[in-house]
Amino acid sequence: MKQSMSRKGNCLDNAVAENFFGLLKSEMYHGYHFRDADELIDKIGEYIEYYNTKRIKAKLKGLTPIEYRNQALQAA
Repeated sequence: MKQSMSRKGNCLDNAVAENFFGLLKSEMYHGYHFRDADELIDKIGEYIEYYNTKRIKAKLKGLTPIEYRNQALQAA
């Protein structure tokens, strides 16, 4: 994967995406070799599902992103 940047030399413009793809690389496929692009696409889809529905985040008070979002919507 190639690092993306919004402005030349400034990856902070894209901090949310950079953080997610950094986690994706380290948690999902570090050291793993995929048979083909279709397998990679499937695994990325599985990881996104895991990230949103099962991965607990300390910054979100121990909730998953979906749980935190739903809680915020109910409070509004």
